[in-house]
Amino acid sequence: MSKAERKGFDPQELMETLQNLDFENVGGWPLPVKLGAAMLVFVGVLAGGYFFSITEKNTLLQRYQNDESNLMQQYEKKAFTAQNLEQYKKQMVDMEEMFGSLLSQLPKDTEVPGLLEDITHTGLGSGLEIDRIELGSVVEKEFYAELPIKMMVRGDFHGFGSFVSGVAALPRIVTLEDFTIKPVSKSSNRLLDMQISAKTYRYASGAGAKAGAKPAGGR
Repeated sequence: MSKAERKGFDPQELMETLQNLDFENVGGWPLPVKLGAAMLVFVGVLAGGYFFSITEKNTLLQRYQNDESNLMQQYEKKAFTAQNLEQYKKQMVDMEEMFGSLLSQLPKDTEVPGLLEDITHTGLGSGLEIDRIELGSVVEKEFYAELPIKMMVRGDFHGFGSFVSGVAALPRIVTLEDFTIKPVSKSSNRLLDMQISAKTYRYASGAGAKAGAKPAGGR
């Protein structure tokens, strides 16, 4: 390569040429400078297109992929539910029957005196003396009402055990709690007084109306 040719590629001369470029007369630029400028513009356009277009589309793509994943999970859950729909229906029928059976064990207002009689007969049948059975104030809950019952009975431990078992076996739901036992007198070791609290439950008619429930009738 001749000195003249090497001179044409002198970096210092190229820098001077770039510094002296007339941006108002682009057509008069040397061909290598035009090609370099065109290449820079091309690369800039590609970079701008990537950051302003492709990056945004990648963000949208990621969002759509997340939506697709969520929709697939929802589809799988609904497909599983649809596949087991008949089983769920059967479970619902069983639950309604169980619910109706439980409701039938809850006394209506008119059946509470009969329940107190049953408790009294159970105590007498267990060999106990019934000193007092009284119904307390009704406690209203969201779906049911509590009916507290206070009882004072007299007998021995064997009779108390038989009485508790008998009350638990009644066809109505009755729970026993908060009992105290003490001797009738210091001279009597066998005869005891027992004070015990019981609760029975009544289905709230307002909740039943909202739910469309029809409690089964009791005895």
